[in-house]
Amino acid sequence: MGKIIKWIVVAFFASTILAVVFYKVVPVWFTPLMFIRIAEQVGDGHMPKMHHRWVSIDEMTPNMPKAVMASEDSRFLQHHGFDFDAIQKAAKHNRKGGTMHGASTITQQTAKNVFLWPGRSWVRKGLEMYFTVLIEFVWGKERIMEVYLNSIEMGDGIYGVDAVAEDHFEKTAETLSKRDCALIAATLPNPRKFSSKDPSSYMLKRQKRIVREMNFVKWPYRKIENEK
Repeated sequence: MGKIIKWIVVAFFASTILAVVFYKVVPVWFTPLMFIRIAEQVGDGHMPKMHHRWVSIDEMTPNMPKAVMASEDSRFLQHHGFDFDAIQKAAKHNRKGGTMHGASTITQQTAKNVFLWPGRSWVRKGLEMYFTVLIEFVWGKERIMEVYLNSIEMGDGIYGVDAVAEDHFEKTAETLSKRDCALIAATLPNPRKFSSKDPSSYMLKRQKRIVREMNFVKWPYRKIENEK
């Protein structure tokens, strides 16, 4: 029994590390969430819908990384996968009741999107922490952002920045304006509820705030372009 457990543990670590190394250089064409959404669509009697096209981060406007950092994780370039200041602030806020705040970083969201499934169990959270450490160590910040912007759900059956650029703006990931990027980022707390194609007044208000905050966010990997 002990040998079986030992080999299971060895196989787990070997397979997960190999998967992380594999995705350091290979595009992430599909994620568990994409298949889950397709199953939900079929279960509801709808035709499956999945629009996803991988593009390298060099084919995206640099305003897109800035927008999601301004909206989701302003300290993305400073932390090592976990923003402990944000965790403390969220815990303090949540103790007061009302709307619950989360503190997941872009790295944590990427780990969940690529390797795991939606949910709030302790097992899934533990695995998320494990993959977060791995991808921070193996991938680095630029690759994490590239995978995040290609894999995140951005609408009903829409995954990644290039797909949402085409569906909602009739543009490419490279030609999105600063305001377009801010509007996309504004939907990310719940992209199935909030739409960048038909934004509510609440979304437009969030967009303005994100545009302002983008002025204080640095993305060092490319010169900022398309500032409209």
